[in-house]
Order: sequence, then C-alpha cells, then structure tokens
Amino acid sequence: MPKTKPFDEHINEYEKWFEDNRFVYLSEIQALKKVIPEGEKRGIEIGIGSGIFAKPLGIKEGIEPSATMRKKAKERSLKVVDAVAEKLPYEDESVDFALMVTTICFVDDIGKSFREAHRILKKNGSLILGFVDKNSPIGKFYLQHQNESIFYQDAKFFSTTEVIRLLENNGFSVSEIYQTVFGKLNEIKSVQKVEKGYGKGSFVVIKAEKNVE
Repeated sequence: MPKTKPFDEHINEYEKWFEDNRFVYLSEIQALKKVIPEGEKRGIEIGIGSGIFAKPLGIKEGIEPSATMRKKAKERSLKVVDAVAEKLPYEDESVDFALMVTTICFVDDIGKSFREAHRILKKNGSLILGFVDKNSPIGKFYLQHQNESIFYQDAKFFSTTEVIRLLENNGFSVSEIYQTVFGKLNEIKSVQKVEKGYGKGSFVVIKAEKNVE
C-alpha cells in the first residue's frame, strides 16, 4: 500500500516546511538543475507530490498516489495521474527522463520502481534521483527523530552507496553525482553551493543512464 496518509492529511505542514526551510529547498533545486536535460525533452516526476519540485524544474507531468497532493499539483497546472512507482502508466521507451525527489524513501519496492523507470525510458534516457543520504548529518538527525516526524515515520532511508548499487543492479549506470545542504537545517541562511560527489552534503543528486543490451 502506498504510504500516502501523512501527505493526504498534512499538506499544509508539507508546504510550510519548504517555506520555513527556503534556502535548503532552493539549494536542492540548484543541485537538481545540474542534471535536468535541456531542450524539448519529455520528463516526468515519479512521486510528483504537490509539484513543488516539478514546477521550477520545468517538468509538466507525473504520477502521485496521494489524492490531496495530486489536487495541489493540478492547481500548479501540472498533469498528474494516480499511480505508484512500481506500476507506471506510461508506454515502453516513451520518456526522455524521470525524476524522483525523496520518493525512494516511500516506495514499497525500490528495485521494482527502478525497473519500471528503466522500462519507460527511451534508449538514451536517464533517471534522476534526489534524496537525503542516511549517513549525512541531516540523514542521521532524521533517523534519530523518525518516530516524531509526521512524514518520515514509515520512510526507509538509504546511503548513496546503497542507491548506486541498487541502480546498477536494475539496469542503470551512474553518470553524475552532486551534493548540497551542508550543516544543520536551522543554520542554513542562504542558497548553498553545489559540489560534485557525495559524502559531505546531506542532499544528494544522482543522474543514472539507462543501460541498453
């Protein structure tokens, strides 16, 4: 079953988090922009939520199992379908790139989700992930306070090395990795730099290319 209850019931708190942590959010957007393909490409977001990432990144469509989140995304003029990552409503090889921002924490089967993304991507397509590394300062904080969080009680966190292995085991080759969000959330008072690699920043962005046999 999709883990949608917190998002259905607490959308105002969800949106407010991004307002309260504006510079964290803007830093994450900057990191994602490093790997979003330019030009007339068909991109989708898997777990589009309220559209808070898709909209500034120029992504016009996606899937979202939470009814409340879908409604908000549609208010942002996005095309959203009720579906889950493990069963995407798209034709084989029909999409140039797919984005998942923090979605990997909430899917029921991450391997199946990656294989579905692989199926719908064109031969030169890419899967782009944005997530909080569980070994990072903020990742460790989230894990310590997981039971107190509205949104993260049922989440499963991953390290960057775990995500790389899962991608490689499900038909992808990692081509680029970036990191941002350095330090504690409440200490971030400006848009932060984006660095290559991982191991220091709490928010990691991975671009992985579809392997074709």
